[in-house]
Formats: sequence, structure tokens, C-alpha cells
Amino acid sequence: MLDQDSIVEWCQQYLAQLLDVPVPEIEPDADFDRLGLDSALAVSLLIEIEQNYGVDLPPEELFDNPTINAVAAYVRAHAQNPVA
Repeated sequence: MLDQDSIVEWCQQYLAQLLDVPVPEIEPDADFDRLGLDSALAVSLLIEIEQNYGVDLPPEELFDNPTINAVAAYVRAHAQNPVA
């Protein structure tokens, strides 16, 4: 079973690299727009989540789950056979 903390850490590291900021600046409870995530970067995150965790996260779910913690919970709940 996937651990939510490991998904959060992966998301933080991925977004920090994508946004070119230190990992500690990526707060798990901060809204994506506050972190500087635009629609193009959001699509990149969705693609990476699908590739790493085998979870299809529809773009509209980012509106319903606008933080790393919320996305990690969604991924954990919907992951069947994680690739990572």
C-alpha cells in the first residue's frame, strides 16, 4: 500500500524542481496557485502522477484537491498497482 507521506514528498520534490525553488518552499497545504503552478505545469504534474503511480488524475480534480496533501490522498485512494 502506498504511504501518503511518500507521495507528498515525491510531489514536493517534483514541484520544487519544476518551479526551480528549494523543496522546503513547497508547502503541502498551500494551494497550487499560491505555489505558482499554472495550467501547463499542472498538466505536467498530472502526467508524472500517472506515470509514477498509475493513477489517472483528471485536471478537474486539481480544482477539488488544490493542495499536495489533497492530491496525495486522492492518489493513495485510487492507486491499484503503483509503478513507483
